[in-house]
This record gives sequence, structure tokens and C-alpha cells, in this order.
Amino acid sequence: MQKKDLIQSLKKQGFSKEILNAFEKVNRENFISKGLRERAYEDTALSIGEDQTISQPYTIAMMLELLNLKKNQKVLEVGSGSGYVLALISQITKSKVYGIERIKELAEKSRQNLKEYNNLEVYTKNGLDGLKECAPYNRILISAACKQVPKPLLSQLKNNGILVAPVDSRFTGQSLVAIQKKKNKFITKKQIPGFIFVRFIED
Repeated sequence: MQKKDLIQSLKKQGFSKEILNAFEKVNRENFISKGLRERAYEDTALSIGEDQTISQPYTIAMMLELLNLKKNQKVLEVGSGSGYVLALISQITKSKVYGIERIKELAEKSRQNLKEYNNLEVYTKNGLDGLKECAPYNRILISAACKQVPKPLLSQLKNNGILVAPVDSRFTGQSLVAIQKKKNKFITKKQIPGFIFVRFIED
């Protein structure tokens, strides 16, 4: 499968022009294990090393759609892995994007992958407490499966901000959940079942 085939597939599934443009501009092969580069545009999860994976493009596109990204928004991704989603978000928002990755080797690799971007910062730390020093954020994305959304991350959302996370559901792995903050209350806007993510590591 070539990049154009993947983008055509995502287009048929109704994703926005902004999301499609981001997938067009960012080369997925730069963010996966070298031995898998010929498979870069398969619509499947692939290894990035350290027993971690880069999510299926369809899943990523769905997360980006739920985030409802706009230009000039400040965004945090927790569990940023090799940096692929950070690059996609940056293409859409054209603004400051922060990543947290607890695995040192992946964080270092992602900084290399993203060295051409001057609006991205990756922090090596546990994401449970978020990134308070740069808060608040218009959007927060958690890219690992949670039993429940950590309260410190919710507290770092701006009013009207949106957080998207894969949260454990009873029967089908995780559901992608979009939560919006309105007047200091948190409202579940959407919940889409049927996803499988690597676990959010809390220690």
C-alpha cells in the first residue's frame, strides 16, 4: 500500500481535508522501525521498538477528528511514542505542541524524528501528572489505554477544551472517549467502542 492509497482510504471514510492534508505531509516511514518501512502505509499498527507500537492510521485519524483541532491551539499528547502523531497535530494547528513519553529511548528517537519542527517539545517523564508547567491546553490526547482519565490531565484543560483518550470498556478493549470542559464541568461528548491500545503505565 502506498501513501496515496492510504489517504484515499481515509478520504472514503469521511475524514476532514485538514486531517488528510496532515497525513499527506508527514512521512510515516520516518517514525517506525527500519525493517518495517516498506509497510509504512498499511492501515495497521506497527512496531516502533521498546515493545511499543505506532497506532493504525485509521485510529489516529479518528482521534484527531474527536479532538476537533483548530489553528493556533496549544496541544499536549501523553504517550507520544516516536512522534508521528505530534507531527500530524503540528501540521493542523501550526502552533505549539507538547509530547510526554516515559520511555527514554523512544523520547530521544522522537526528538530526532522531529528535529525539523521548531514548534514541538518532547518531555521524558511519566504522563500521569501531565505537563503542568506548560498548561493549560486547548486539547489533550492520551495515546495509551486508561482505566480512567487521570484527574491531573483533566485539570490542565482550558475552558471549552477537549481531551481524547482510549478508556477501558467492559467488552471490547477500549472506547475512544472525547471529554469537553465547560464551566469547570466535564461532559462526555462522544464515545466510540472497539479499539485496542498499549497500556498507560502509571508507575
